[in-house]
Amino acid sequence: MAEIITLPKMSDTMTEGVIVRWNVKVGDTVKSGDILAEVETDKATMDMEVYAKGTVLHLIVEEGNAVPVDGAIAVVGAPGEDFQTLLANKTSAPVATATPEVTPAATGNNVSAIAPVSANVTNDERLKASPLAKKIAEDKGINLSSVVGSGENGRIVKKDLENASSAPVTTAAVSAAPMGQESFTEVNVSQMRKTIAARLSESKFTAPHFYLTVEINMDKAVAAREQMNQVSEVKISMNDLVVKACAVALRKHPNINSSWLGTKIRYNNHIHIGVAMAVEDGLLVPVVRFADQKGLNQISSEIKTYGKKAKEKKLQPQDWAGNTFTISNLGMYGIDEFTAIINPPDACILAVGTVKEGVGVVNGEIKIVKTMKVTLSCDHRVVDGTMGADFLKTVREYLEEPVKLLV
Repeated sequence: MAEIITLPKMSDTMTEGVIVRWNVKVGDTVKSGDILAEVETDKATMDMEVYAKGTVLHLIVEEGNAVPVDGAIAVVGAPGEDFQTLLANKTSAPVATATPEVTPAATGNNVSAIAPVSANVTNDERLKASPLAKKIAEDKGINLSSVVGSGENGRIVKKDLENASSAPVTTAAVSAAPMGQESFTEVNVSQMRKTIAARLSESKFTAPHFYLTVEINMDKAVAAREQMNQVSEVKISMNDLVVKACAVALRKHPNINSSWLGTKIRYNNHIHIGVAMAVEDGLLVPVVRFADQKGLNQISSEIKTYGKKAKEKKLQPQDWAGNTFTISNLGMYGIDEFTAIINPPDACILAVGTVKEGVGVVNGEIKIVKTMKVTLSCDHRVVDGTMGADFLKTVREYLEEPVKLLV
């Protein structure tokens, strides 16, 4: 009997996904555990398994198109089985999207479609491009007629657009445009950016934020890091020292390692630190679990691994779930200080600035010193000013005397 395949919820914050690539075509046989498609969620591009068995009868959603969680994306059943009645009965299914027209030359695992014919191209000069390639070209403003396809029969695929430069469709009109003409480019909002907007808007306008800033003398931390990297198998960064200092400080200040739950406040006995990482589409926050129990080498290795996976969109749901405190560091971008929006469900987030030289007083003498400013954003429903101040005092003590982190 025919069965409608729906899009599963692949992360705790996912509301919709984009079908990046189909791994099957109509007529293929699938079984439970096969990878049906690659799906872009709000956090990463992930493989979607199918748990049905049979023949692919219909692909409802084109590559590059979005579909809500639990929306219909495909039909699997017996060869030749009638599935139209089944689709008609699923009123919530996004069936308005037409199934791609498969070209006779389509082979392998991808579904191929004929691109629409432009007004200035004859039937014999049709541009062949995958739906995903067309979407990328539209977003980047690339003229497909200027791209040489590397797919079968010259079909334009995603990789052909990676190094292609943006070009207007009508070059003559642009070249004749007068100086100062207004223009703009619009791109579709990615799944990740939609989730960032929703979660941080909720955090900012629900949690009453307040901010505490301290300046830390980093002379000893800089010297200690240089000494560590002479013997360490993994290069220790300044951010690794901050993560470790916060983890140890949270053990002494459990009020900071907490969450507002509406009718309850949760004080976490474990310390899982989220480390904000910038990627092309926005921001990801993988989690260093039990950070207070790990050495600097292990913390550094985990963060580097997370950074590589984040850039490649290979982070999995378990990588970014469970944070109890978050650190956002823009020091490597030359930012002196800033305030960060709390990352739910945490009660606090620490914004870290750059280490810079300045003039300071040390033991009554004016000297050149290296300093760093950090700002703690606090949810006032959970954390009071004195709690946050005490936590920052402890963090500063560990960074100004980093030998304490090793004992």
